[in-house]
Amino acid sequence: MTKKPALGKGLSALIPTNRPAPAEPRPGSSVQMIDLDHLEANRRQPRRRFDDDGIEELARSIKESGILQPILVTRDGERFRILAGERRARAARVAGLSRVPVLVREGLEDRDHLLLALVENLQRRDLTAVEEAEGYQHLKDSFGMTQEEIAERVGKDRTTVANAMRLLKLPAEIRTQVEDGLLTAGHVRPLLALSSAADQETLAREFLRRGLSVRAAEARVQEFLAGGPKKPAPPEGDPDTRDAERRLQRALGTKVEIRRRKKGGEVRLSFYSEEQLIGLFERLMGGEG
Repeated sequence: MTKKPALGKGLSALIPTNRPAPAEPRPGSSVQMIDLDHLEANRRQPRRRFDDDGIEELARSIKESGILQPILVTRDGERFRILAGERRARAARVAGLSRVPVLVREGLEDRDHLLLALVENLQRRDLTAVEEAEGYQHLKDSFGMTQEEIAERVGKDRTTVANAMRLLKLPAEIRTQVEDGLLTAGHVRPLLALSSAADQETLAREFLRRGLSVRAAEARVQEFLAGGPKKPAPPEGDPDTRDAERRLQRALGTKVEIRRRKKGGEVRLSFYSEEQLIGLFERLMGGEG
């Protein structure tokens, strides 16, 4: 069986790497400096959210060292359409640059615009699980690509692509919870075993309230399917407290619980990875230390 390329090789399969000075430029590609104002965003960009703090950090790096990797573009009339590197373009604008290096690719099909953006974001782990799934679905619906073809082009197994796309079958409320970082794909994937959207939403809210780990969420779904004892839901509390929790969750991008006592109480923040913990720390510290 032929082994699929690793994701790290996926982008190089689509974008020509810079090799030592050939006698002639590679047909269909060239590196040049262009005005930043001549760049247009990729219409097929699967990523909808860009972290402002990350853009600022990259802008500081660009001020110090410049743009080390050209932005991949294609011609669009008198302007250039970004294929990969929109984050670099945004940071360059913040850094005050007026011109940026670009690698111009010619003769690309429309689907390659989405493929290139998808692969770059997947390599940088910049997409939410829902954005990734929507990108695959768009390749299937708009360009007739099979899951096998998509997997081959982005350097992943077909089952990985199939499992990602299944997340789109979940209710919008749950997809939003994943996009906001309140639940992970691992938390919500077991919910696909439930036939009722209402049951899926009920259990997803329970995962949030109880701060369940992925393994505990899987066990809870199995218990629900087996008709086992239902966990009593904790009291909802007063509306102002619940509203404060929701606002904090949106601001911090993670699950927040406010627990009141007769006097005082506590605020609990959940995190699901070391990177998320570091991000919470930086937001709460306001950029200090």
